Amino acid sequence: MASQHQSELVQIYVEVDPGICGFPCTIVATGTDKTRVSVEITDSRCEHVQKMAGLLDEVTLRDIFTPIGENPIFKCAAQAGCHPSCIVPLATLKAVEAAMGMALPREVRITFKQTH
Repeated sequence: MASQHQSELVQIYVEVDPGICGFPCTIVATGTDKTRVSVEITDSRCEHVQKMAGLLDEVTLRDIFTPIGENPIFKCAAQAGCHPSCIVPLATLKAVEAAMGMALPREVRITFKQTH
């Protein structure tokens, strides 16, 4: 029975290039069951993202529907001192959603256009 459960686990890898700060990271979200995902954030040289990673280890189905002000991912980011425009918390939420099967794992992009 345990081996069947193991084969149902979904693991999502997300590489985050946050832009000008120059501190990329990797997020691994592993579905532990249909309502929980373990989160690991690695490879970042940013002290704030490292602190956030130490504060966040699991996200539940209920958490992904919690408003931003109460969302545990964003609360951990704030507690760790992440900049308000840091993309890592949002990328973490997207990875968790994909690991739960609530979203497809697709690229997200912000493109700045120069205007005259």
